[in-house]
Amino acid sequence: METDTIAAISTPIGEGAIAIVRLSGKEAISITSEVFKGKDLQNVDSHTINYGKIIDRQTDEVADEVMVSVMRAPKTFTREDVVEINCHGGMVAVNRVLEILLSRGARLAEPGEFTKRAFLNGRIDLSQAEAVMDLIRAKTDKAMNVALKQMDGRLSALIRSLRQRLLETVAHVEVNIDYPEYDDVEEMSHDMMRESTKVVHAEIEELLTVAKQGKILREGLSTAIIGRPNVGKSSLMNTLVQENKAIVTEIPGTTRDIIEEYVNVRGVPLRLVDTAGIRETEDIVERIGVERSRQVLKDSDLILFVLNYNEELTEEDLKLFEAVRGLEYIVIINKMDLEQKLDLAKVDKISDGKPIVTTSMLKEEGVDTLEKAIADTFFSGDIDTGDLTYVSNVRHIQLLKKAKQALEDAMEGIELGMPLDIIQIDVTRTWEFLGEIIGDTASDSLIDQLFSQFCLGK
Repeated sequence: METDTIAAISTPIGEGAIAIVRLSGKEAISITSEVFKGKDLQNVDSHTINYGKIIDRQTDEVADEVMVSVMRAPKTFTREDVVEINCHGGMVAVNRVLEILLSRGARLAEPGEFTKRAFLNGRIDLSQAEAVMDLIRAKTDKAMNVALKQMDGRLSALIRSLRQRLLETVAHVEVNIDYPEYDDVEEMSHDMMRESTKVVHAEIEELLTVAKQGKILREGLSTAIIGRPNVGKSSLMNTLVQENKAIVTEIPGTTRDIIEEYVNVRGVPLRLVDTAGIRETEDIVERIGVERSRQVLKDSDLILFVLNYNEELTEEDLKLFEAVRGLEYIVIINKMDLEQKLDLAKVDKISDGKPIVTTSMLKEEGVDTLEKAIADTFFSGDIDTGDLTYVSNVRHIQLLKKAKQALEDAMEGIELGMPLDIIQIDVTRTWEFLGEIIGDTASDSLIDQLFSQFCLGK
């Protein structure tokens, strides 16, 4: 366990009204006291904020006018003494305060080290620690709600409950095997194991059922906008984003690169990608953009396929329909304010039952219908972040899949009448996989890797 005192800037670098430098460790208060001019921080009450100035003791100059929060262990995020110095925003002032603290004996924190200490000191488990980063990265209110519930320990409590059930079953079976006073012990033990594995298996299946939705809320849908040049792809993106991120002109081939933007569509975060029109071209720059577009298509979770109401289907349109076959897509028929030339019946036939939405980007009509179609495609209506326990982390999902498979191996062994000591191997593996989710059986290297992905000062 680290015993030194760490310090880092906990707010984004740049201009702002306030910037915060955070310290954690047994010397956090004493180090700050050495450079603080104001009340004696060693004697102030815990969880108070105190006005004063930070002094550079080498020059006796005032570095900044600050407010200092003092929080004594164990009622802190890291369960260590924590000090937070509220400085004036701006790179010069906050960096100067940090340098002064480092010169007095504090060490610059590694990425995620504050949260890592909270985990190592038992303040939170591993799934809650990962939820801290999910909360920071949340793109929508619903994604934030999922992260908050995971931080509160909803997933942790369920996982611990499942592990405890498996542990009690294994222990009970062990006792029956070791003390076989009755002839029906073997049958009783098999029945008990069968019941417990079924219950835990059902809970894991339910978690995995909503895992896809949780992953979408956490990471967003990678969404590509495709279509022939000048059908309104850039206008669609600008309407969804409500900014002029893409260049909108009447000249085909204007979008020559990938343009990305996050948008919130009814609680679903979309990583929206406006691609170059996919077509044959002699322009070498545009051709590079087209190739990039083809790759984006393969990597997308959702495709918004835009057609022109004012033009007949072309060979290029049919090739695009072939390119998206088997993928998740929504057909958008744009420019409904113009004269109809598109054969809607033909579009309906070749779209293979996918949603079709009519819009006019010029008049901003049909956008609500499109947003509903996107939400319905992945969430079958309203998104419930209230009662459901969402699993959104890829690591958690993979471990749940492994736990489910191990349980199914155990259940198969039970039905085949295999010896209980063999069946218990798979049950114990399930228990270990679930433990990795909350960090009870996670290796040191995994923990170091996870926390290295955090931002500095968190």
